[in-house]
Amino acid sequence: MYMFIRSERLMLRPIFPEDWRELFASIADKRVVRMLASAPWPYTVEDARSFCDQPRRADEMLFAITLPGEDGAPLIGTIGLAPAEPETAHELGYWIAPSHQRRGYGSEAVGAVLATARALGVSEATAGHFVDNPVSGKVLQKWGFQRESKLAQTASAGRGGQTVPTQRYRLTIA
Repeated sequence: MYMFIRSERLMLRPIFPEDWRELFASIADKRVVRMLASAPWPYTVEDARSFCDQPRRADEMLFAITLPGEDGAPLIGTIGLAPAEPETAHELGYWIAPSHQRRGYGSEAVGAVLATARALGVSEATAGHFVDNPVSGKVLQKWGFQRESKLAQTASAGRGGQTVPTQRYRLTIA
């Protein structure tokens, strides 16, 4: 199922195989990858191709975050919401390219995905951020995510598999 979401400034759209070049150009930055659990460092062209080519589950929302303008709509990040095993909640994850950070794009994309999830009947979402990335926590709290009291430990492929303290959050959507 292909879904498109329009927010005030952004277009969230499916990720297509031909997006690999733009994705690679946006994410192949150690400052981005070290804040993600599953993206490896160094991030390679093959990693980008594999990510863009992989089949998606029908119950998963995964979008390229694009910024429409007079010169096109460059890919500036990705955002996803997918069922978390064995949880009943859906896990939210996103990243924004460094050249587009601190402009509210991540927050806007999170709000758009949560509104869509609500319309589709998703009742609960979880999310997390490494403790050395508190800006992501502010975005999650803005949208009503409640901080869990105990820190989790999450392996980070971008940090060579190192286990990193992670603040977890939960949100009742419906």
